[in-house]
Amino acid sequence: MPGSGRWNNATWILLLAIFHSCFSSYSEDQCSWRGSGLSQQQGSVEQISLHCSEGTLDWLYPKGALRLTLTPRLAPVAAAGPGGGGVTACVKPSEQFHGAQLYLERDGLLELLVGDRMEASPPPRVRCFSRTPGERLALFLQATPHQDISRRTASFRYELRGGGMARMALDSNAISREDACRPCNDTEILMAVCTSDFVVRGNIRSVEEDETLRAAVIKVSATRVFRQKYTLFTGSGRLASRGEVRTLLQCGVRPGPGSFLFTGRVHFGEAWLGCAPRYKDFQRTYSVAKAAQQIPCELPVD
Repeated sequence: MPGSGRWNNATWILLLAIFHSCFSSYSEDQCSWRGSGLSQQQGSVEQISLHCSEGTLDWLYPKGALRLTLTPRLAPVAAAGPGGGGVTACVKPSEQFHGAQLYLERDGLLELLVGDRMEASPPPRVRCFSRTPGERLALFLQATPHQDISRRTASFRYELRGGGMARMALDSNAISREDACRPCNDTEILMAVCTSDFVVRGNIRSVEEDETLRAAVIKVSATRVFRQKYTLFTGSGRLASRGEVRTLLQCGVRPGPGSFLFTGRVHFGEAWLGCAPRYKDFQRTYSVAKAAQQIPCELPVD
């Protein structure tokens, strides 16, 4: 049909323009970004700035490079961390991370965090890094050359937390066994009760290994849920709530008798163990501190 070729070409140009505009923006809350390398020039660097404590980045058809600065609007206490140690950031690449390499840019130097994953290679691991107060860091994504970029997407989730607990929980490459598995002292236990994302009394049903995360998955029967920021432990009627808590595999957690107080943080939707004293030991610590009027917060202890 005369003119149909010109109409089809114009239609494709319009569709590509719409496609680029839809895939080259970040959400209204400026927590996440989703974009396409098809709209980038070869060798160009697109600047992105996100302002939340957690979010996602999806780079479809990577080409050129992205430079991402994370400037979350954290509360002063969270920004400083419990010990004034600044902010810990962690990135969790998707299992289908392809087509780019992810670097940490610090003081003008690049440190490789995640390489371009080959088809048969294992899923990339969570990587964490710290930022001291006043230090400026950025994430740099460099597209890797491929003849076919149609099936390549570089995606990851990020989290920023005050202090070093996220690094302790998630990045087993960065810490020693002694640091990761040291029992909490009385002061740390009392603070954990007040500041954790979950505080649960329960028993260990079983412990399984997650080799992908290098984590031990503790199956917990919760007899009392004091607090949970997210729905982690669920149950119905008189049945005990059930949930999972992860900790580093190197800590050697084993199932055993007795009741524990499980506390910790939620990272990327999963519960990670902080302090977990035996419940009778916690009761004694809490009673002594309460008698001395040194408890940082109230908890309805049995």
